[in-house]
Amino acid sequence: MKRICSLFALWAVAFVPLAAQAATVAANSIPDGTYTVKVIKVVDPKHVDVVLDNGQESVLPAGRANVDFSKLQANDQMKLSLIGGSVMVFMDLTSH
Repeated sequence: MKRICSLFALWAVAFVPLAAQAATVAANSIPDGTYTVKVIKVVDPKHVDVVLDNGQESVLPAGRANVDFSKLQANDQMKLSLIGGSVMVFMDLTSH
């Protein structure tokens, strides 16, 4: 029994990072549309790392010069319009 627990723990440590990495999707593979997402972090003013409602993570680029993510914070909820993998417009749903 002890050996089985040890093997299971080893398996979990080895494969959990792979499962987490598999959940990351390329922004251009997300269909065009409107999404409500949770901010993981702001990479820079033109890129934001988010989690979609289905649990997948993606780094989304700004699609226009006037789209600026610098005022967002981790754990903010935002609604955005995605076209061709880029954010064309967004609204921060979190009050600070």
